[in-house]
Amino acid sequence: MANSNGHYVDISSNTQVFKLYNKKGRALRILCLIFSILLLLGGSAMVYYYALLNSLNFKDLSSLATNDKPDSVAATQTAELSGNGTQLTIGDGQLLQDSKVLNIMLFGEDNSQGDKYGRTDTMIMMSIDNWHKKLKLTSFQRDTYVYIPGYGENKINAAYTYGGPKLTIETIEANFGIKIDRYAVVDFDSFIDIIDTLGGIDMEVTQDEIDYINYQMYKNGQVDEYTTIKDAPGIVHLNGQEALWYARNRGLSKNEDGNEIGIDGDDWDRTSRQRKLLETLFNSLKGADITKIVQIVSSVGPMITTNLKKDEITALVSHAPTYLTYTVEQSYVPTEGLWYYENNTPVGSVIAIADMNAQRMEFAKFIYEDRLTGGNSGSSSSSSSASSN
Repeated sequence: MANSNGHYVDISSNTQVFKLYNKKGRALRILCLIFSILLLLGGSAMVYYYALLNSLNFKDLSSLATNDKPDSVAATQTAELSGNGTQLTIGDGQLLQDSKVLNIMLFGEDNSQGDKYGRTDTMIMMSIDNWHKKLKLTSFQRDTYVYIPGYGENKINAAYTYGGPKLTIETIEANFGIKIDRYAVVDFDSFIDIIDTLGGIDMEVTQDEIDYINYQMYKNGQVDEYTTIKDAPGIVHLNGQEALWYARNRGLSKNEDGNEIGIDGDDWDRTSRQRKLLETLFNSLKGADITKIVQIVSSVGPMITTNLKKDEITALVSHAPTYLTYTVEQSYVPTEGLWYYENNTPVGSVIAIADMNAQRMEFAKFIYEDRLTGGNSGSSSSSSSASSN
């Protein structure tokens, strides 16, 4: 956030965390976290066999920060959804956190160059809100101009290139004041494999979206025939590679890369497609039987990089069906009406936030609703949409 002198105030993990904790609340946080990662990144919405979970081979990264070490919870502690609570308040030097709201960053990484950290144009915070029975997806626009701890002001996606998931999370916390609990990373190849493992995905697509996928598939040598999708606009079955191009679509200027088609779109459209794909994936898994579940969980573990520990994964036992009843809501940062394009910066054109205090409040209202003192129940109508599961 910015102070009266126009400088950023670091609201990060190194300052006080305003949170609500009790033993049952901590158990619930771990339970919800484990479920959410498996659910939206190729897992499922059901009960898992203990032995199967214990055998999973997730790629492991270290904790986000020295003050955020993962807590192991015995499976017997996760049997009851509970947690008390008082009102949350926004204030300088505090990160908002609630024992019944889980915030998990989902990153889609392009690391085709083999660098330590690749690029991420997919930054979605998934929040499991057990107070209001909602699953919330919040996209961060990649060109948002923010303060990056240790590096100064830059586009938010530069944080991932500098320091991967850890620095990106510290950056989001420093600017927007909400505690992020865990993260998961899926690179492009793993994304393709996950979707193919699920047997593809049925997405509602427009003619422009079909044209974009066809163009990119042919241009990148992934098909021999230009028209790989011959279906009419509507519900179209996409394989992993086609779904990846759908998620990466931000339009195509005529004559860009020598193309002759030209497709309207921007990064706001791309992040909307990414959220729509996750919501569709969530809904498509609701009817999976146990045989399919075991196949999925066994296959996707090695494709996900996360700071979850194996004993945390095995703690998930019986509450998955609860989340299948939750409503899905979507939002994005920055909020409509609180940003503008700024060209005169050291890094070129950016999305600048006009009022960081107001942006922090709008973000917190969407995540915590009436749990937030002074906040309105529900989310900003200009920046969110809801659909019932």
